[in-house]
Amino acid sequence: MPITKGFRALVDEANAQITTYSVEQVRARMGSDPTLQIVDIRDPRELEREGTVPGCVHAPRGMLEFWVDPESPYFKPVFGDESKEFVLFCGAGWRSALATKALKDMGMTNVAHIDGGFSAWVKAGAPTETLEAHKAASKAARG
Repeated sequence: MPITKGFRALVDEANAQITTYSVEQVRARMGSDPTLQIVDIRDPRELEREGTVPGCVHAPRGMLEFWVDPESPYFKPVFGDESKEFVLFCGAGWRSALATKALKDMGMTNVAHIDGGFSAWVKAGAPTETLEAHKAASKAARG
């Protein structure tokens, strides 16, 4: 069965319907905007290999819709905070565009993504940390 709509068309359609921020826009808000919640949707192996963004929440793409839905047995309370804007990123900005659109389709209005994903983040020299450092910081923040 031939593909009638490829991934690029899906990503383009998503990008036309969602909010997209540049790395610079998100970086400028880090540490000073309490409404910002960055969400890394990459596979755990990507985090192990490449690190992540300090202060982000990890929500694997395959579980995202389940983690944000309060009716789901997998719901994560962090996603119930309506005062937050959840800014998603992946490796290149494709998965996060599709994920942002899916969350918007679910009714979330407080969701956006980072253009270019983690690759653009690293290229811009924005802060990163190893997965081990991220886990330690998250554990310390929880007390």
